[in-house]
Amino acid sequence: HSAKIVLYSVDFAEIEEFQNTGQWDKAGNLLAEAAKGVQCAGADFLLLCTNTMHNVVSQIEENIDIPVLHIADATAEELLRNDVKKAGLLGTKFTMEQDFYKNRIREKFGIEVIIPGEDERNAVNDIIYDELCQGIMNYTSEEKILEIIKRLSENGADGIILGCTEIPMIIGQEDTDIPLYDTTLIHADAAVKKALKVP
Repeated sequence: HSAKIVLYSVDFAEIEEFQNTGQWDKAGNLLAEAAKGVQCAGADFLLLCTNTMHNVVSQIEENIDIPVLHIADATAEELLRNDVKKAGLLGTKFTMEQDFYKNRIREKFGIEVIIPGEDERNAVNDIIYDELCQGIMNYTSEEKILEIIKRLSENGADGIILGCTEIPMIIGQEDTDIPLYDTTLIHADAAVKKALKVP
């Protein structure tokens, strides 16, 4: 067997421009229209296959009748299963600095979320957009992210959320003893379980 999946791929250049100019409502409208298409094609539920764009998830939910499987919820449930009380968060600046992701995990699941310092946040963001989104894998960038992960662990993080779908392109559990939580894999696993109605 293979999964019956409806896939709607958007032009990331448009999304990135809306992000960089703070036009989240326009990004939300674009994704809400895409979500309507997925619903019309017969999907039972929706996955937004990105961490950052969960910033507009409520705008999407208002426009469709099917549930959205939230990536932060799936990740937080995995953190709870592994008894993580304090998680370090890596992702785009939007995901790390805005409240839509951190607060959801804190308020809904009671897990403290910490982020790197400003210079490190800028470095991670640049690695994501200037390298990983362009298909560039750089050893020095891998080392930089590992340093940041180590610092988050030293600041009390029990585990690290790889809160950007691109970060696992250069960092994996084999690179560190600090527990990593790959949101892409966790989200996909949660979707399979939901589709198959596995508890």
